[in-house]
Amino acid sequence: MTAKRSAGLLLFRESPAAGTEVLLGHMGGPFWERRDGGAWSIPKGEYGPDETPRDAARREFTEEIGLPPPEGPYLPLGEVRMIGGKVVTIWAVRADLDPALAVPGTFTMEWPPKSGRIQEFPELDRVEWFAPPMARNKLVVSQIPFLERLLELVATEG
Repeated sequence: MTAKRSAGLLLFRESPAAGTEVLLGHMGGPFWERRDGGAWSIPKGEYGPDETPRDAARREFTEEIGLPPPEGPYLPLGEVRMIGGKVVTIWAVRADLDPALAVPGTFTMEWPPKSGRIQEFPELDRVEWFAPPMARNKLVVSQIPFLERLLELVATEG
């Protein structure tokens, strides 16, 4: 059985006040609504064998943020295998974006469980910029290696 694969874009910018900042999305839906630490994610999503990881990352950015993906250059941050076995590939892109312009996509699920009621929820219910120390606290733990790789790249280029 082939592991599921996911790809995404980690936007970053330089702020005079905060230095490097990254754009993260708070995961939507009832499971995450009262959580903050470990409940934010890099915009990403699954893809199949007929799509390249980079194309999937761009498509998923649009689906999750509701805006076109920024143009490159795309800096590869590599892959990380998640606890459940999914392999995630992320690219960093230097860009600025106003989180107030985000129009996240939605998903449906039965809620409450076993109620027979299907409800729609945003994939991301908030999108915000964070400096690295705060981003480490907000990010899903398995995605922190991508933040660390980005910070290494930024440190070596500047």
